[in-house]
Amino acid sequence: MGVAKRLCLKISFSCCIFMLATAAHSAPVGQKIYTQGGDSPAAMPCVTCHAPAGVGVAGAGFPRLAGLPKGYLVKQLEDFRSGKRINAVMQPIALALEDNESEAVAIYLNTLDIEKVDIDSPPKAPTGSTAEKLVNRGDWSRNIPSCVACHGSSNTGVGESFPPLVGQSGMYIAGQLNSWRAGTRKNDPNNLMGHIAQALTDIEIKELSAYFTSLSGMATQ
Repeated sequence: MGVAKRLCLKISFSCCIFMLATAAHSAPVGQKIYTQGGDSPAAMPCVTCHAPAGVGVAGAGFPRLAGLPKGYLVKQLEDFRSGKRINAVMQPIALALEDNESEAVAIYLNTLDIEKVDIDSPPKAPTGSTAEKLVNRGDWSRNIPSCVACHGSSNTGVGESFPPLVGQSGMYIAGQLNSWRAGTRKNDPNNLMGHIAQALTDIEIKELSAYFTSLSGMATQ
């Protein structure tokens, strides 16, 4: 093995050790922020709205955070700060968090166990319903791609840009679609969700929210 290759392997190994050590250190810091709040009094505990296990409060429209990708969570906090995503509760909290605090709480939330969702269990919405068609096939006559095209075949998320839809309450999903329609949320890749939301009717948004509420797992809690 050449000197250069050995050096690259040593560097890669060192980077892995550093990343693991950073994550291990961030977890208790993130847990403290989640349960007790950040250093600033304005950074109130996340648990207040998102429940002890991070599963959210479906009836109030507070989303599940547990198990979401770290990069996605960090970006949402950054977007609340910048105004790309507007929410009267979250904006002051995001502004009060330091960068290292945002990173720490995102790492902690990503490590939380979530209730396993039976992705093979069919939703209560009947096959062939408007919502089922939009989720699985979209409507290309209006340039609306299917939900599964970006969020995965079982809506369990793809990478750090397309979060899981399974496990989120219908109320939260309807709220976000309406935010994209109103322009109070505009932080998605290439305004994809903005276009989709503006093309949907009020009835379709209502039916989609009911569809996701009917999925197995935390969305029904």
